[in-house]
Amino acid sequence: MNDAKRSALRARLVAEAARLEALIGAIDRLDRGSSSEVNGEIVYRDHMGDQGTATVERELDMTLEANERAELDEVRDALQRFEQGTYGICAGCGIEIPTERLEAVPTARLCLPCKQAEESR
Repeated sequence: MNDAKRSALRARLVAEAARLEALIGAIDRLDRGSSSEVNGEIVYRDHMGDQGTATVERELDMTLEANERAELDEVRDALQRFEQGTYGICAGCGIEIPTERLEAVPTARLCLPCKQAEESR
């Protein structure tokens, strides 16, 4: 992989990390705004249906946040591989991951054959 493509992939990862951090921060701020739900307090002026909806929305927010945090961990791991000089090298077999795969999945740590073998287990 040439230096221009490496730089472009690294820039994509840095931008994605910033986007995910901002998104997680926004979710956290929304969660703090509904502190009575977080603390499990019931607001009796609300209808039971409204309380149920709020609970479902809170669970959805928690799931989305967990997914975003997992994705951010993958991006940070890829950036760490850049720093260590191992980005683009398959963690399974040690061969260079094709540029096309990295352009499609910048956080890829496995070449396609190793990824397929991992998924078939």
